[in-house]
Amino acid sequence: MPSISPTPRPRFQCPGLSRWILSVSVAASIFLPRAASASPVSLESLLTEMVDRDRLARMPNPAYTCRQASSYDRRSTDPDDPSTWFANMDRSYFVRTEQNDGRTEYVMMDEAGPGAVVRIWGTWHGPGGGPFSNGTLRVYLDEDPTPAIEGPITDVISGGLLCGPPLSQSVSPLTDVARRGHNLYWPIPYASHCKITYETPAPIDPGAHAGEALYYQINFRTYDPDTPVQSFHMNQLQTHADLLSQTQEHLLNPTPSMDAGLNTSTGGTLEPGESLELVLQGGGAVQVLSVKLDADDLPQSLRSTVLEMTFDGNRTVWCPVGEFFGTGPRLNAHQTWVTKVSDDGWMRAFWVMPFAEHCRVALRNHGQQSVRVELESRHTSKDWAQGDMHFHSTWRQLTKVETQSNEGADHGAFDVNYVTVVGAGVYVGDTLTLFNGSPAWWGEGDEKIYVDGEAFPSHFGTGTEDYYGYAWSNPNVFDAPFHAQPYGKGANETDLAVNSRYRSLDAIPFTKSIQVDMELWHWHKTRMNFAPATFWYALPGAQSPYGSDPAVELPIARSADDVVEVFREPGAIEAELLHVTETSGGVAEIQHIPSFGWSGHQQLWWRDATTNDTLTLEFSAETTAQYDILLRLTRARDYGRVQFSINGTIQGPEFDLYRDPLDTVTVTLPAVTLHKDANLLQIQITGSHPNADKRHMAGLDYIKLIPSPTPNQAHAP
Repeated sequence: MPSISPTPRPRFQCPGLSRWILSVSVAASIFLPRAASASPVSLESLLTEMVDRDRLARMPNPAYTCRQASSYDRRSTDPDDPSTWFANMDRSYFVRTEQNDGRTEYVMMDEAGPGAVVRIWGTWHGPGGGPFSNGTLRVYLDEDPTPAIEGPITDVISGGLLCGPPLSQSVSPLTDVARRGHNLYWPIPYASHCKITYETPAPIDPGAHAGEALYYQINFRTYDPDTPVQSFHMNQLQTHADLLSQTQEHLLNPTPSMDAGLNTSTGGTLEPGESLELVLQGGGAVQVLSVKLDADDLPQSLRSTVLEMTFDGNRTVWCPVGEFFGTGPRLNAHQTWVTKVSDDGWMRAFWVMPFAEHCRVALRNHGQQSVRVELESRHTSKDWAQGDMHFHSTWRQLTKVETQSNEGADHGAFDVNYVTVVGAGVYVGDTLTLFNGSPAWWGEGDEKIYVDGEAFPSHFGTGTEDYYGYAWSNPNVFDAPFHAQPYGKGANETDLAVNSRYRSLDAIPFTKSIQVDMELWHWHKTRMNFAPATFWYALPGAQSPYGSDPAVELPIARSADDVVEVFREPGAIEAELLHVTETSGGVAEIQHIPSFGWSGHQQLWWRDATTNDTLTLEFSAETTAQYDILLRLTRARDYGRVQFSINGTIQGPEFDLYRDPLDTVTVTLPAVTLHKDANLLQIQITGSHPNADKRHMAGLDYIKLIPSPTPNQAHAP
């Protein structure tokens, strides 16, 4: 698709765009609110704003910019130099190091105000990947040498020093604490200045090649200089205890009241190509949008049933239903501040969506099957006011996009444009749905967000999972008000992953343009489907290049075969599908590495056994008959010697599986009579090659049964 960019940077150009950009910018300046708020920005006002959905749909007043301080690799300096732009040691980089009262403190952020810290994310470990560390985090406000906040970093960010969940918590509870992402959404306002530091007794070096690793992201607002701000103080925890409790309750129970407003609904069966719509007349705002689908192939219908929304004559939403509600192409019950997917199949979104005169909400079936749909909207009447914005959502998919593995000057990484918008508005979130084509980590890449034509992004991240609130390629599911992973097996498997991030206080205003990029960096050379949905508000006239993607991008992936070419041996019994009936030692598991040429890209891997240990597998033959048994085996430097038995009888000689470098070999066992039903293949470790690493491993790709002639058949005339 063509790209639209507000900047003259050569990577994104669109002929004839200059005059159009100018006209959009002039129009935006007419509507932007200029007057500062009469009341000062404070902890109280920010907690109130956090749960005020209507406020998110208006241009911010008082105006602010949102930027990010992070530990991104400082070797990334030039977007046009791939040898530096994708530097990836995104840890233990700081603004500077300073001495305070004899302490060595590493400065994470040092910014003039007035402003407010609105999100802190982090994860950390000791030197060399050692034990979980817990240095001291300090927040200094308004040049006061005494920190306003001080404590162990875990306590401050996710341990309850300031507040409890969901404003302060780690992700996910199913994950060991040392492998979690830690999130703090507690706002920290400051009148003139904010400095955040970290102190640890462990050694620290940039990039943490030898010392302690601290990955961090700090999102902060900076207001216009004349904006009054009341700085945070710890005694406000008690002063605003009731407000904090109410805010937490709102976040944990996000469904708006259904008592007020006008409810409009429709439903029916959509045949391929058909659509169904609701039309809302008069000025107002959609408060709750609800959809329920039913189809023989529900996962596909969640992708190929597309939500279209038109406000005041301009279509601003084109997004597959599953992505719009944050569940992707599988119905996964979860809840955030702006979405809720229930076990009964209802999907609800709580974005406030204003319109001046009319709103059209449509569901269109782009698939090949009938889909039964229910569509409900609750909206309230209101007059369109200065600063009100239309809601936008775009979606695109990079289908079977090729990735590399540390190849070339750019390390195989590249930037994917989530969306580029020309106009004025506020960026409020995104959902990333992907299907991983190889069982390795896909999310090394960093977000890079350019606001109003920046040459260097004001948001430069430390990893895709960090952006979405978790860490260490966590495959566990989680949901929280502002980040969720309702399905996550795609972390290190060939499967689906769905990640969402929704913004409230960390929403990003833009007055001319915004470009949201996410670096795609995979550990394997493979293919994958990579589909971002974006959510943003904008004043009338804003434009983005992404709209109705061609139907070829709508079919979903269900297995690795749908995104990569998978070799499969005809007639083979895949070893990874066999039932392990018994093992006397070691660990038997499935190993998936596409580059080795295994059938189905997988093998049954038996590791860390000892001499005389056995592994017994069950398999079946089509009929009771005599067969030659062909085994495809893996050989490597840490594999052992093995002996095979079929139904209790040793078959053939020992086989030495030592080989350096790694390869595969096919061996045939002597003919044997097999039963139609269960047969047992036993593998015994008998020793190892003198040069082998003594892990006594074995790998079986597949079994192939070849009927062998009986003696009479062999001598028949």
